[in-house]
Amino acid sequence: MPSENLENVKLEPLGTNKKLDEHSVLLEEGAGGDRVQEDGGEDYDPHLHREVENPTTNAETLIHLLKGCLGTGILAMPEAFKFSGMANGIVSTILIGALCTYCLHVLVRAQYVLCKKLKVPLLTYPESMKVACELGPKCLNRYAPYAPAVTDFFLVFYQLGICCVYVVFVAVNLKAVIDEYTRPTELSLTIYMICLFVPFVFIICVRNLKLLAPFSVVANIITFITFGVVGYYVCQDLPSFSELPSFGTLFDYPLYFGTTLFSLQAVGVVIALENNMKTPKQFTGNFGVLNVGMVLVTVIYVVMAMMGYWKYGNDIQSSITLNFPPGDILAQVIKLMYSIAIFISYGLQGYVPVQILWSNYIEKHIQSKPLFWEYVLRLACVLLTFILAICVPLLGLFISLVGAFCLSALGIAFPAIIELCAYWPDNLGPGKMILIKDVLLILIGIVGLCAGSYSCIFSIVEALAAGKT
Repeated sequence: MPSENLENVKLEPLGTNKKLDEHSVLLEEGAGGDRVQEDGGEDYDPHLHREVENPTTNAETLIHLLKGCLGTGILAMPEAFKFSGMANGIVSTILIGALCTYCLHVLVRAQYVLCKKLKVPLLTYPESMKVACELGPKCLNRYAPYAPAVTDFFLVFYQLGICCVYVVFVAVNLKAVIDEYTRPTELSLTIYMICLFVPFVFIICVRNLKLLAPFSVVANIITFITFGVVGYYVCQDLPSFSELPSFGTLFDYPLYFGTTLFSLQAVGVVIALENNMKTPKQFTGNFGVLNVGMVLVTVIYVVMAMMGYWKYGNDIQSSITLNFPPGDILAQVIKLMYSIAIFISYGLQGYVPVQILWSNYIEKHIQSKPLFWEYVLRLACVLLTFILAICVPLLGLFISLVGAFCLSALGIAFPAIIELCAYWPDNLGPGKMILIKDVLLILIGIVGLCAGSYSCIFSIVEALAAGKT
């Protein structure tokens, strides 16, 4: 999952473009790597030139990484195992976790190489794509001016997709609790979403993230209490393990892939955390923060998904909280508490697309009343997420679609493109292994995006046609 709890971490590296001209680096249109200032480039260490106001220690960075990755996706993972099968799910989750971790290493390492070449302390993700296209193969040079906008598109789509997931999650769990006390009269899910609109507008209109910090601490506490309660429910009266299918169908596997990628991929978290570390060189070592954090996250996800699917089998729902005994007071309290935690996280997730759109595309065109128009943008983002959530109130499939469409690009294909261009043309390794490996990663990203998106959209249309909301 993305950075749900990074109120103390600068979010600028996610998508805010700075002007590279400020660093006196002029890249001619269509320039190759030989035209970049490289005199003394090997002696320049970007880490030593970063100015971070409140750098985080290794332990603090690890805690932020764990908090950022353990979000709503973990509650959807048991349903993902229904699509993959138990044995296939366990093995595939470990492999996808390893793939995500490796691609994050690739991205951080490639950005470091680009920073050394350009003699700048850091680059944002969109900047990295632009510079990579300028320095890479000639066939990519022409696309350099458009690279930041394409990257921003996926970042904004991803974050707004997360916001849609949060709206559906809160509404579904709230409905599940209230329906127990209003039967036989039950309001539709759309009514619950409409009632939640104003509170969500208020939370996204908080412009200073520090104001959300105390609430985020409460949200973190609720999150870990929820995980404990989930463990309490799934470990009781377990059925026979052998009755569960080991493999799902080939058509359903992309649904599993999208949900797992949504849950495990943390590209936004990693960029922000690495740029904010006191000792960034210790982020990517063999026993560095990234490896330790991702191993822990992957193990937690495998255990949670395995136990949830083992307990509920094919009856598992899009959020495991919906499988809890509906009349159980503890289950109802947890649903309400975790809905509050997700509501708070909506403010943090919505902050990112607002910042990208406002800083990069809108602010420069506003001549008067900038604050008013910024609030209009915030309102528009909430309105868009609610419209999408109302039109497609399918929590599990929405999670899978966001993961497959956005993270196949942001988390797999784009890092490979940046690395390929960063080492182009003379540092591609023996037998051009870096070229071969990155082309393979790009193909995996493209296949994941296309196959995952197709399966999700097909399943969404099929479910809506059948009236399954």
